[in-house]
Amino acid sequence: MINIDNLCFSYNGSTPYGLNNINLHINKGSYVSIIGENGSYKSTMLKLILGLIKPCQGSVSINTNKIGYVPQRANFNTDFPITVYEILKCHAANLKIKDKNVINQCLEQMCILDLKNSLIGNLSGGQQQKVFISRSLVGHPDLLILDEPSTGIDLKSQDEIYTFLRELNKNHGITIVSVEHNLKAVTENSTHIVKMTNGEMNFYTIEDFLQ
Repeated sequence: MINIDNLCFSYNGSTPYGLNNINLHINKGSYVSIIGENGSYKSTMLKLILGLIKPCQGSVSINTNKIGYVPQRANFNTDFPITVYEILKCHAANLKIKDKNVINQCLEQMCILDLKNSLIGNLSGGQQQKVFISRSLVGHPDLLILDEPSTGIDLKSQDEIYTFLRELNKNHGITIVSVEHNLKAVTENSTHIVKMTNGEMNFYTIEDFLQ
């Protein structure tokens, strides 16, 4: 599903690289959690996978163009007066999806269809995150990429979100790559762990990681 070969990256384009000679292969159907200290380039790795930024050396290849992305909630201006339905409708338009039923289906999947006419800024943190996950599903992705999906939300919403992500992975075969600080979610959901330290990366199966 994802191949990363000899990847090097720094934001100024020169050495020392923040990511140095990274090699990674992620199989279809995996649930991969990326962990590490603040500043270990975890979110940067997601941006490189998504093609939002380019590596200084090496390459990233993905064998699907059906990708859903859930950024950190802090990256979205919840003060903007837009409804839940409008958020998904705009994304559907960007993807050139004309079937309006898709929007209701994605909201219903997350059990938030009743919130479709609510302003995003009036929702709780957990409800907002469910909206953004719903938005990521509009294009029926094969690959779902999330950046710290449980940050700033209550425990009940966290449990609901991770239960849903686990179902997407196990029952629908969606490959998931998620930057995580929630170690409980990491150990309960992941098939593999990427641990990033000092610009380098270690890749574990969940069994090896827990030993």
